[in-house]
Amino acid sequence: MATIASNISPTRRMKNGPGAAARVVRIVIIYALLIGVGAAFLLPFLWAVTSSLRSAGAGLRFPPEFLPREFNFSNYPKVFELIPFARFFGNSILVTTISVIGECLSASFVAFGFARLRFPGRNVLFVVLLTTMMIPYPVTMIPSFILWVRGLGMANTFGPLIIPPFFGPAFSIFLLRQFFMTVSMELDEAAKVDGASEFRIYWQIILPLAKPALATIAIFSFIATWNDFLTPLIYLSDSNLYTLALGINFLRNFRGGGELAYQMAATIMFVAPSIIIYFVSQRYVIEGIVTTGLKG
Repeated sequence: MATIASNISPTRRMKNGPGAAARVVRIVIIYALLIGVGAAFLLPFLWAVTSSLRSAGAGLRFPPEFLPREFNFSNYPKVFELIPFARFFGNSILVTTISVIGECLSASFVAFGFARLRFPGRNVLFVVLLTTMMIPYPVTMIPSFILWVRGLGMANTFGPLIIPPFFGPAFSIFLLRQFFMTVSMELDEAAKVDGASEFRIYWQIILPLAKPALATIAIFSFIATWNDFLTPLIYLSDSNLYTLALGINFLRNFRGGGELAYQMAATIMFVAPSIIIYFVSQRYVIEGIVTTGLKG
C-alpha cells in the first residue's frame, strides 16, 4: 500500500499543485474578459431592443432608462403604417438575392480559373486582382456614377446595385481560389480521362466540394448588400425603389416617424434577417474559413 501511494501521490501533487491552481485562475480571468467584451458588444443591441418597446416619448426621458416601464409591442406594426416597410423589404430581398447569386457564380468561376487552369500571366493577373482590394470605394465612386448614369443610362434603377456582383469581387475570388487549391488535382485528371470538359469539372466536381466556402461568400455578400446604404442613396431617387437600409432613413420624413421607439423597431426588423442567417449558417462560415488558405 505504501508503494502504491508513493507512486500515485506525485501525479496527484502535479494535478493539484500550484501550477493547476494558476491554470484555473488564468482560465477564469480569460472567460471573465471574454464575457465582459461580449457584453460590451451586446449592450447596444439590447438597448435598441428595449427602446423599440418603449411608449412614445419615453426615449427622451432623463436619466435614460434601460428597461421600459411597460412593453409596447404595438410599435412594430406602427412602422408599417408610417412607411411602406413591406415594399422596402421586398426591394432589399430582390437586390440581395440577385447580388448573392451573381457573386457566388462569378467569383467561383474566376477562382476556378486561377486555381485549376494553367495559362501565361496567371500569377501576375492574380496579383493585379489583389491590388484592387486596396483601392478605397470613394476613389471609384465618381467614375462608377458617370458610367452607370451617363454611359449606361441606369439612373434610378436596380442595375448599379445588382450588376457589379456579377463581375466577381476580389475578396470573394481570393477566398474561393484558396479553397479550390486545397482540392486534389487528381480529381481533375481522373475526370479528364473520362472525357469531362473544364466546365464540367468546375460545375459537377469542384463546386459541390466548395459548399462551405460558397456559403461563407454568400453570407458575407448578403450582409454587405443588405446593409448597403450608400449605393442606393447615390443611384435611387424614386421612393418606390428604396431598399430597406435607405427606407429606414426615410422614416424620419413621416409624421411621427421621428419617434425613437419607431426607429428602433424598424432597426430591429432590419437587422433580424442578418442575425438569423448568420446563426443558422455559422457552421459553414467557420468551416469555410478554417479550410481556406491551407495551401497555395
